[in-house]
Amino acid sequence: MPEPAAPDLVLASVREPGRTDCLDIHIARGVVTRITAADEQRSGARTADFGGRYAIPGLWDEHVHMTQWAMAANRIDLSHAASASDAVDVVHSHLTGGRPAEGDDGDGGPTLVGVGFRDAVWADDPSLAMLDAVTQGVPAALISHDLHCVWVNSAAAKRYGVDVDASGLLREDPAFALTRELGRLPDSVVDAWVREAAQKAAARGVVGIVDFEMTWNREVWLRRVSGGFGSLRVDAGVYPEHLDRARIEGMRTGQDIPGGNGLLRVGPLKVLIDGSLNTRTAYCVDPYPHGGRGLLTVSEAELRALLVRANESGFVPAVHAIGDAANKVALNAFEAAGIRGRIEHAQFVRQKDFARFGRLGLAASVQPAHALDDRDAADANWGDRTDRAFPLRSLLAAGATLALGSDAPVAPLDPWTAMSAATTRSALDGRGPWHPEQAITRAEALFASSRGRSRIRVGDPADIAVLDADPLGVTDRTFASMPVAATLVAGRFTYDGGAPATPGS
Repeated sequence: MPEPAAPDLVLASVREPGRTDCLDIHIARGVVTRITAADEQRSGARTADFGGRYAIPGLWDEHVHMTQWAMAANRIDLSHAASASDAVDVVHSHLTGGRPAEGDDGDGGPTLVGVGFRDAVWADDPSLAMLDAVTQGVPAALISHDLHCVWVNSAAAKRYGVDVDASGLLREDPAFALTRELGRLPDSVVDAWVREAAQKAAARGVVGIVDFEMTWNREVWLRRVSGGFGSLRVDAGVYPEHLDRARIEGMRTGQDIPGGNGLLRVGPLKVLIDGSLNTRTAYCVDPYPHGGRGLLTVSEAELRALLVRANESGFVPAVHAIGDAANKVALNAFEAAGIRGRIEHAQFVRQKDFARFGRLGLAASVQPAHALDDRDAADANWGDRTDRAFPLRSLLAAGATLALGSDAPVAPLDPWTAMSAATTRSALDGRGPWHPEQAITRAEALFASSRGRSRIRVGDPADIAVLDADPLGVTDRTFASMPVAATLVAGRFTYDGGAPATPGS
């Protein structure tokens, strides 16, 4: 059955950013039908009076691993560990504090899972022996902040049948495989965590996400929607190993998925062609200080053929490329295939390649918070070339379409964190801005976070966020933690911070 139409509603006395006059936004059947001066012709509709607050198009996070993000909130936080020794101290405190681990396999007790470590900036090296010493036979698996590396102990290696060397580190495909295995918890548990994470996102003005969880995701989201999930729209990505199945089943990017209550659509085809900066596997033109240029996991010829297949199957390709050599390969493949799509991350780009983004009509799906999280790792590994790292202004100036996201759990699923990083190039932590010449304006950041909607217009889906303050006029610190009064998806409140609603007269 289709989702019932939202009741008629007027969002009364709201303002557009940068404006002082108040408006009423009229909504019927999930669509904005009229925008009038405040107090004009409200009769017959339910009214929510916002007293001069500011209404903007609802915000999207264009790159999320939703299950991983939901689970990260319920795992050991290693994001503040300044060294491998610090990380194992956190693990030891967790164990001695008697707090439970996760995922009981019935052999040796549950697995202890930690998330968020950043070994690229550690002075000491992780090791199998170091982790074994503090875990005393309890299986332990620690997932890096970028998901491209897992640090395991001997007990976890035995439990999950993985081979590790003296470092205890798994990288890239072996790390992804183990991460998926660690996520095999009861559906009821994970779905409850996802609902909670989505509700928190809605409270930050988020109306939709592109979910790139590394699995066949359609049935997972159908199960969640049938179980009552309703906080966000979800574009569920597909990976190359599932492209044939998706094609046979008639799936195409942008297609509404039956049974999804109007919230669930088919997302892009996600293709990973290199690794990450933290693991020094991002594929680069110049070698890293420790040696090697990273990994190219899909050749240019293979990528070109895959892009053509995706296009013929109705899928928009989204190519993960972080290093400057990987971005060159991705651009070459898009140009040779003669199709449009997205490059995910685009963290490090050759100067001569910027113009190609605009010329080829590509979107750069970028995560601005990574620039601040990884500035030290970038300086250490990319040296004096970081003027073209996380290059938002250069991409925008070249004609690329920017689409902002978080890559949660790599960064928080909070668009204001992303937009603050994009506009200030600072974590507002006392350190100076990092390459502030690559900052974009707040108006540009809002545009890139709302799928190209600069303002609410008649005919738009009523996906709206209402803010307590003008996002174009507040201080940097207020902008980063913007108070949200309400969020609506298709005219239905998914978050209501307390605005009064009254029946029409």
